Amino acid sequence: MTGLSASAHDIAIDVHGLSKSFGGREVVHDLSMQVKRGTIYGFLGPNGSGKTTTIRMLCGLLTPDSGEGTCLGYDIRREADKIKLQVGYMTQRFSLYQDLSVRENLEFVARLYGVRDPRSTASDMIKRLGLTGREEQLAGELSGGWKQRLALGACTLPDPQLLLLDEPTAGVDPKARRDFWNEIHGLAANGLTVLVSTHYMDEAERCHEIAYIAYGHLLVHGTVDEVIAKSALTTWTVTGEHLTALSAELAGQPGIDMVAPFGTSLHVSGRDKAALESTIAPWREAHGLHWQHSEPSLEDVFIELMTRAKDNFQ
Repeated sequence: MTGLSASAHDIAIDVHGLSKSFGGREVVHDLSMQVKRGTIYGFLGPNGSGKTTTIRMLCGLLTPDSGEGTCLGYDIRREADKIKLQVGYMTQRFSLYQDLSVRENLEFVARLYGVRDPRSTASDMIKRLGLTGREEQLAGELSGGWKQRLALGACTLPDPQLLLLDEPTAGVDPKARRDFWNEIHGLAANGLTVLVSTHYMDEAERCHEIAYIAYGHLLVHGTVDEVIAKSALTTWTVTGEHLTALSAELAGQPGIDMVAPFGTSLHVSGRDKAALESTIAPWREAHGLHWQHSEPSLEDVFIELMTRAKDNFQ
Protein backbone atom coordinates (compact mmCIF):
# COMPACT_ATOMS: atom_id res chain seq x y z
CA MET A 1 0.00 0.00 0.00
CA THR A 2 1.46 3.35 -0.95
CA GLY A 3 1.57 6.51 1.11
CA LEU A 4 -0.63 9.52 0.43
CA SER A 5 2.43 11.54 -0.52
CA ALA A 6 2.85 9.66 -3.79
CA SER A 7 1.93 11.75 -6.82
CA ALA A 8 -0.92 10.75 -9.13
CA HIS A 9 1.63 9.87 -11.83
CA ASP A 10 3.27 7.36 -9.46
CA ILE A 11 -0.01 5.53 -8.78
CA ALA A 12 -1.06 2.77 -11.17
CA ILE A 13 -4.21 1.76 -9.26
CA ASP A 14 -6.28 3.74 -6.77
CA VAL A 15 -9.65 2.24 -5.78
CA HIS A 16 -12.09 2.74 -2.92
CA GLY A 17 -14.95 0.66 -1.53
CA LEU A 18 -15.09 -2.03 -4.21
CA SER A 19 -17.70 -4.74 -3.62
CA LYS A 20 -18.93 -7.53 -5.87
CA SER A 21 -21.55 -10.27 -5.46
CA PHE A 22 -22.44 -13.30 -7.57
CA GLY A 23 -25.72 -15.12 -7.08
CA GLY A 24 -26.43 -13.26 -3.87
CA ARG A 25 -23.04 -14.12 -2.32
CA GLU A 26 -20.64 -11.25 -1.69
CA VAL A 27 -17.27 -12.20 -3.16
CA VAL A 28 -15.45 -8.93 -2.45
CA HIS A 29 -16.42 -6.57 0.37
CA ASP A 30 -15.58 -2.83 0.58
CA LEU A 31 -12.01 -3.13 -0.70
CA SER A 32 -9.76 -0.08 -0.99
CA MET A 33 -6.12 0.01 -2.08
CA GLN A 34 -3.39 1.82 -3.95
CA VAL A 35 -0.68 0.25 -6.08
CA LYS A 36 2.40 2.16 -7.20
CA ARG A 37 3.65 2.01 -10.78
CA GLY A 38 6.47 -0.45 -11.23
CA THR A 39 5.34 -2.47 -8.21
CA ILE A 40 4.95 -6.25 -8.06
CA TYR A 41 1.85 -6.63 -5.89
CA GLY A 42 1.01 -10.11 -4.65
CA PHE A 43 -2.42 -11.40 -3.64
CA LEU A 44 -2.62 -14.30 -1.20
CA GLY A 45 -5.57 -16.13 0.30
CA PRO A 46 -7.55 -19.36 0.28
CA ASN A 47 -9.18 -20.69 -2.87
CA GLY A 48 -12.49 -18.92 -3.44
CA SER A 49 -11.42 -15.94 -1.36
CA GLY A 50 -12.00 -13.36 -4.10
CA LYS A 51 -8.43 -12.83 -5.32
CA THR A 52 -9.17 -13.19 -9.04
CA THR A 53 -12.38 -11.14 -8.78
CA THR A 54 -10.44 -8.40 -6.98
CA ILE A 55 -7.70 -8.32 -9.60
CA ARG A 56 -10.23 -8.13 -12.43
CA MET A 57 -12.10 -5.26 -10.77
CA LEU A 58 -8.88 -3.35 -10.11
CA CYS A 59 -8.16 -3.12 -13.82
CA GLY A 60 -11.65 -2.65 -15.24
CA LEU A 61 -12.09 -6.21 -16.54
CA LEU A 62 -15.04 -6.66 -14.15
CA THR A 63 -17.48 -3.94 -13.08
CA PRO A 64 -17.93 -3.63 -9.30
CA ASP A 65 -21.42 -3.47 -7.77
CA SER A 66 -20.25 -0.49 -5.73
CA GLY A 67 -17.08 1.53 -5.30
CA GLU A 68 -14.95 3.61 -7.63
CA GLY A 69 -11.38 4.21 -8.67
CA THR A 70 -8.81 4.54 -11.40
CA CYS A 71 -6.38 2.23 -13.14
CA LEU A 72 -3.51 3.70 -15.17
CA GLY A 73 -5.28 7.04 -14.87
CA TYR A 74 -8.57 5.77 -16.35
CA ASP A 75 -11.86 5.39 -14.49
CA ILE A 76 -12.49 1.68 -13.91
CA ARG A 77 -16.21 2.10 -14.67
CA ARG A 78 -16.40 4.59 -17.54
CA GLU A 79 -13.07 3.95 -19.28
CA ALA A 80 -12.65 0.19 -18.93
CA ASP A 81 -12.08 -0.24 -22.68
CA LYS A 82 -9.07 2.09 -22.53
CA ILE A 83 -7.63 0.16 -19.58
CA LYS A 84 -7.98 -3.18 -21.36
CA LEU A 85 -5.73 -1.96 -24.18
CA GLN A 86 -2.93 -1.49 -21.62
CA VAL A 87 -3.30 -4.82 -19.80
CA GLY A 88 -1.58 -8.16 -20.34
CA TYR A 89 -3.34 -11.11 -18.69
CA MET A 90 -1.65 -14.45 -18.05
CA THR A 91 -3.88 -17.15 -16.60
CA GLN A 92 -2.91 -20.38 -14.85
CA ARG A 93 -4.00 -22.39 -17.87
CA PHE A 94 -1.89 -22.10 -21.02
CA SER A 95 -4.10 -20.18 -23.44
CA LEU A 96 -2.10 -19.95 -26.66
CA TYR A 97 -2.67 -22.12 -29.72
CA GLN A 98 -1.21 -25.58 -29.09
CA ASP A 99 -1.06 -26.47 -32.79
CA LEU A 100 0.81 -23.32 -33.83
CA SER A 101 4.57 -22.94 -33.49
CA VAL A 102 6.26 -20.58 -31.05
CA ARG A 103 6.88 -18.09 -33.88
CA GLU A 104 3.34 -18.36 -35.26
CA ASN A 105 1.80 -17.75 -31.83
CA LEU A 106 3.86 -14.62 -31.24
CA GLU A 107 3.28 -13.28 -34.76
CA PHE A 108 -0.46 -13.87 -34.33
CA VAL A 109 -0.51 -11.88 -31.08
CA ALA A 110 1.50 -9.10 -32.72
CA ARG A 111 -1.01 -8.84 -35.58
CA LEU A 112 -3.94 -9.03 -33.19
CA TYR A 113 -2.66 -5.92 -31.38
CA GLY A 114 -1.71 -4.09 -34.56
CA VAL A 115 2.01 -4.15 -33.78
CA ARG A 116 4.21 -2.85 -36.59
CA ASP A 117 6.30 -5.51 -38.31
CA PRO A 118 4.89 -8.56 -36.50
CA ARG A 119 7.62 -10.88 -37.81
CA SER A 120 10.48 -8.75 -36.51
CA THR A 121 8.70 -8.12 -33.20
CA ALA A 122 8.10 -11.85 -32.70
CA SER A 123 11.74 -12.59 -33.58
CA ASP A 124 12.98 -10.08 -31.00
CA MET A 125 10.72 -11.59 -28.34
CA ILE A 126 11.97 -15.10 -29.13
CA LYS A 127 15.55 -13.94 -28.52
CA ARG A 128 14.60 -12.16 -25.29
CA LEU A 129 12.79 -15.24 -23.97
CA GLY A 130 15.71 -17.55 -24.74
CA LEU A 131 13.55 -19.51 -27.20
CA THR A 132 16.03 -19.29 -30.08
CA GLY A 133 16.15 -22.70 -31.77
CA ARG A 134 12.57 -23.48 -30.75
CA GLU A 135 10.88 -21.07 -33.15
CA GLU A 136 9.22 -23.79 -35.20
CA GLN A 137 8.38 -26.11 -32.31
CA LEU A 138 4.64 -26.49 -31.70
CA ALA A 139 3.51 -24.75 -28.52
CA GLY A 140 1.70 -27.90 -27.40
CA GLU A 141 4.99 -29.82 -27.42
CA LEU A 142 6.77 -27.43 -25.03
CA SER A 143 7.42 -28.33 -21.39
CA GLY A 144 5.54 -26.47 -18.66
CA GLY A 145 8.38 -24.03 -18.07
CA TRP A 146 8.80 -23.18 -21.76
CA LYS A 147 5.04 -22.79 -22.18
CA GLN A 148 5.06 -20.38 -19.28
CA ARG A 149 7.88 -18.39 -20.85
CA LEU A 150 6.03 -18.26 -24.18
CA ALA A 151 2.80 -17.14 -22.48
CA LEU A 152 4.68 -14.35 -20.69
CA GLY A 153 6.19 -13.24 -23.98
CA ALA A 154 2.76 -13.15 -25.63
CA CYS A 155 1.34 -11.09 -22.74
CA THR A 156 4.13 -8.52 -22.80
CA LEU A 157 4.66 -8.35 -26.56
CA PRO A 158 2.14 -5.46 -27.02
CA ASP A 159 4.09 -3.53 -24.33
CA PRO A 160 1.30 -3.24 -21.70
CA GLN A 161 1.56 -0.96 -18.66
CA LEU A 162 -0.10 -3.50 -16.37
CA LEU A 163 0.42 -7.27 -16.18
CA LEU A 164 -2.03 -9.63 -14.44
CA LEU A 165 -0.73 -13.04 -13.39
CA ASP A 166 -3.25 -15.54 -12.02
CA GLU A 167 -1.22 -18.27 -10.27
CA PRO A 168 1.17 -18.28 -13.24
CA THR A 169 3.70 -20.85 -11.98
CA ALA A 170 1.39 -23.67 -10.86
CA GLY A 171 2.89 -26.98 -11.92
CA VAL A 172 6.23 -25.49 -13.00
CA ASP A 173 9.57 -26.72 -11.65
CA PRO A 174 11.57 -24.56 -9.17
CA LYS A 175 14.22 -23.44 -11.66
CA ALA A 176 11.60 -22.36 -14.21
CA ARG A 177 9.77 -20.48 -11.44
CA ARG A 178 12.96 -18.66 -10.47
CA ASP A 179 13.75 -17.76 -14.08
CA PHE A 180 10.18 -16.51 -14.49
CA TRP A 181 10.44 -14.25 -11.43
CA ASN A 182 13.78 -12.86 -12.55
CA GLU A 183 12.06 -11.84 -15.78
CA ILE A 184 9.14 -10.27 -13.87
CA HIS A 185 11.51 -8.20 -11.74
CA GLY A 186 13.28 -7.02 -14.87
CA LEU A 187 9.97 -5.90 -16.37
CA ALA A 188 8.94 -4.11 -13.17
CA ALA A 189 12.28 -2.30 -13.03
CA ASN A 190 11.37 -0.84 -16.43
CA GLY A 191 8.06 0.50 -15.10
CA LEU A 192 5.62 -2.38 -15.65
CA THR A 193 3.10 -2.82 -12.81
CA VAL A 194 2.37 -6.45 -11.93
CA LEU A 195 -0.56 -7.93 -10.01
CA VAL A 196 -0.07 -11.60 -9.17
CA SER A 197 -2.05 -14.16 -7.21
CA THR A 198 0.01 -16.98 -5.73
CA HIS A 199 0.01 -19.71 -3.10
CA TYR A 200 3.80 -20.00 -2.98
CA MET A 201 5.41 -18.27 0.00
CA ASP A 202 8.75 -17.85 -1.75
CA GLU A 203 6.95 -16.04 -4.58
CA ALA A 204 5.04 -13.83 -2.16
CA GLU A 205 8.36 -12.88 -0.57
CA ARG A 206 9.61 -11.73 -3.98
CA CYS A 207 6.74 -9.24 -4.33
CA HIS A 208 7.31 -5.61 -3.36
CA GLU A 209 4.00 -5.62 -1.46
CA ILE A 210 1.38 -8.23 -0.66
CA ALA A 211 -2.30 -8.30 0.31
CA TYR A 212 -4.07 -11.14 2.09
CA ILE A 213 -7.71 -11.59 1.06
CA ALA A 214 -10.06 -14.07 2.75
CA TYR A 215 -13.67 -14.58 1.67
CA GLY A 216 -13.85 -11.13 0.12
CA HIS A 217 -12.24 -9.21 2.99
CA LEU A 218 -8.83 -7.56 2.79
CA LEU A 219 -7.28 -8.62 6.11
CA VAL A 220 -3.76 -7.22 5.85
CA HIS A 221 -1.48 -5.54 3.32
CA GLY A 222 1.98 -4.03 3.05
CA THR A 223 5.53 -5.22 2.56
CA VAL A 224 6.34 -8.73 3.76
CA ASP A 225 8.05 -7.31 6.87
CA GLU A 226 5.04 -5.09 7.60
CA VAL A 227 2.59 -7.97 7.22
CA ILE A 228 4.62 -10.16 9.58
CA ALA A 229 4.89 -7.33 12.12
CA LYS A 230 1.14 -6.60 11.96
CA SER A 231 0.39 -10.24 12.76
CA ALA A 232 1.73 -9.71 16.31
CA LEU A 233 2.51 -13.44 16.42
CA THR A 234 4.82 -14.95 19.00
CA THR A 235 6.40 -18.08 17.55
CA TRP A 236 8.35 -20.97 19.04
CA THR A 237 10.15 -23.63 17.02
CA VAL A 238 10.20 -27.06 18.64
CA THR A 239 12.49 -29.94 17.71
CA GLY A 240 12.86 -33.35 19.28
CA GLU A 241 10.80 -36.46 19.87
CA HIS A 242 7.09 -37.21 19.53
CA LEU A 243 6.22 -33.93 17.79
CA THR A 244 3.02 -35.35 16.31
CA ALA A 245 1.69 -36.15 19.77
CA LEU A 246 2.78 -32.73 21.04
CA SER A 247 0.97 -31.04 18.15
CA ALA A 248 -2.26 -32.85 19.01
CA GLU A 249 -1.98 -31.87 22.67
CA LEU A 250 -1.25 -28.20 22.00
CA ALA A 251 -3.86 -27.59 19.28
CA GLY A 252 -6.73 -25.48 20.58
CA GLN A 253 -5.10 -24.71 23.93
CA PRO A 254 -5.35 -21.14 25.36
CA GLY A 255 -3.10 -18.69 23.55
CA ILE A 256 -2.21 -21.09 20.74
CA ASP A 257 -3.55 -19.97 17.37
CA MET A 258 -1.41 -22.22 15.19
CA VAL A 259 0.53 -25.47 15.47
CA ALA A 260 2.12 -26.56 12.20
CA PRO A 261 4.90 -28.99 11.22
CA PHE A 262 7.81 -27.54 9.26
CA GLY A 263 10.09 -30.38 8.18
CA THR A 264 11.49 -31.99 11.33
CA SER A 265 10.31 -29.15 13.58
CA LEU A 266 7.04 -27.75 14.86
CA HIS A 267 6.00 -24.08 14.79
CA VAL A 268 3.80 -23.01 17.70
CA SER A 269 2.35 -19.49 17.41
CA GLY A 270 -0.17 -17.21 19.04
CA ARG A 271 -1.20 -13.56 19.24
CA ASP A 272 -1.69 -13.58 23.02
CA LYS A 273 1.92 -13.90 24.18
CA ALA A 274 1.17 -14.31 27.89
CA ALA A 275 -1.42 -17.04 27.34
CA LEU A 276 0.87 -18.82 24.88
CA GLU A 277 3.83 -18.76 27.28
CA SER A 278 1.64 -20.06 30.10
CA THR A 279 0.28 -22.94 28.01
CA ILE A 280 3.64 -24.16 26.73
CA ALA A 281 5.44 -23.80 30.09
CA PRO A 282 4.94 -27.45 31.18
CA TRP A 283 6.36 -28.73 27.88
CA ARG A 284 9.33 -26.34 27.94
CA GLU A 285 10.94 -28.57 30.56
CA ALA A 286 9.95 -31.86 28.94
CA HIS A 287 12.77 -34.30 28.23
CA GLY A 288 13.62 -34.74 24.56
CA LEU A 289 12.15 -31.42 23.38
CA HIS A 290 14.11 -28.32 22.40
CA TRP A 291 12.24 -25.01 22.32
CA GLN A 292 13.63 -21.94 20.58
CA HIS A 293 11.97 -18.55 20.27
CA SER A 294 11.92 -17.53 16.59
CA GLU A 295 10.63 -14.79 14.34
CA PRO A 296 7.34 -15.72 12.64
CA SER A 297 7.69 -16.52 8.95
CA LEU A 298 5.32 -15.36 6.25
CA GLU A 299 4.02 -18.92 6.10
CA ASP A 300 3.25 -18.79 9.86
CA VAL A 301 1.23 -15.65 9.25
CA PHE A 302 -0.46 -17.15 6.20
CA ILE A 303 -1.58 -20.28 8.09
CA GLU A 304 -2.75 -18.27 11.10
CA LEU A 305 -4.74 -15.91 8.88
CA MET A 306 -6.32 -18.86 7.08
CA THR A 307 -7.45 -20.32 10.40
CA ARG A 308 -8.80 -17.02 11.62
CA ALA A 309 -10.51 -16.18 8.32
CA LYS A 310 -12.30 -19.52 8.26
CA ASP A 311 -13.64 -18.87 11.74
CA ASN A 312 -14.76 -15.34 10.88
CA PHE A 313 -16.26 -15.66 7.43
CA GLN A 314 -17.38 -19.20 6.69
